[in-house]
Amino acid sequence: MKIMISASEAMEKGVWKEIIRLFGRDEDEEFWPQEEFILSEKQALLLNLIKNKCE
Repeated sequence: MKIMISASEAMEKGVWKEIIRLFGRDEDEEFWPQEEFILSEKQALLLNLIKNKCE
C-alpha cells in the first residue's frame, strides 16, 4: 500500500521535518502546499500516520 501526503498535511500533522529527511530534500527549499509525497506503508507506520492492521 502507498500513502500520499501533501506538504501542508505533513506540516499540520507535525511530520514535515521527517518527510523532507526521508526524501532527501533541503529544509530551505520552496515547497508548494499541495506538493505530494508518496510513502510506503512502512514509512507511514513509522511516522504514525496509519495504524498497524494487526493491532
